[in-house]
Amino acid sequence: MQLSAYQVNGVWQQPTHAEIIDFLTAYAREAQPVDVAVVAPHPDDAEIAMGATISILVRQGLKVAIVDLTNGEPTPAGTVETRLAEAKAAGEILGIDLRVTMDLPNRYLEDTVENRIKVAEVLRLIRPRILFAPYWVDAHPDHRAAAALVEAARFYAKLSKTTMSGVRHYPARIFHFSSNHYRLHLEPSFVFDCTGGMDAKLAALAAYNTQFNTDERQFSEVRAAIESYGRYWGRLIRRPFGEPFFSREVIGIESIHSIL
Repeated sequence: MQLSAYQVNGVWQQPTHAEIIDFLTAYAREAQPVDVAVVAPHPDDAEIAMGATISILVRQGLKVAIVDLTNGEPTPAGTVETRLAEAKAAGEILGIDLRVTMDLPNRYLEDTVENRIKVAEVLRLIRPRILFAPYWVDAHPDHRAAAALVEAARFYAKLSKTTMSGVRHYPARIFHFSSNHYRLHLEPSFVFDCTGGMDAKLAALAAYNTQFNTDERQFSEVRAAIESYGRYWGRLIRRPFGEPFFSREVIGIESIHSIL
């Protein structure tokens, strides 16, 4: 797995946007475009919402990137250095090809033109075919902002006659995942049978020790909640576990055999 974060004297460093663009420019010269990019507000959101799906997609031969819009700090028990190390460990467990930690501000994430350009530049350099972003209804302001920001950046990424880094690119599809702070009855566009990826998901989440194993919260509680949520969605598709996804657009299928 390749990382935008780097170490100095053994300490993980948050890269600036300019450093991220330099890193991804070199990555784009050496690597083929990724198949899937999961863009999340904070490290651990991708794993919470769709970690099992990510693991399965990787095992199916797809190149997957996770783009964390922020490093997630400050939090009560974390530091920038520990969060970057935890994100690295989680990504390695899931088997992803690339993890980018952007320098946008945690707690104050906004859908601004400047931020759209930053995210669009990342998309133009990694060129995903399928894009995943947060669900657009959420109590967490960062999650709502991320949904709008990623949708706008997807559009900006295809613009011509621009000074943005990378080449024009428009991800063919965008789906939304739910790592939600509301208690909602959601109606997904589809549920992914993620049964085979649950062990990897739980292992990846366990890597976030500063978030899920603290005085306020034990990982056993998190594990129970994640498993219960996964079983609920799995039951709806007659599988042990499932993860829900949402689309503003109609989804087409080529074969009736792909329906569970």
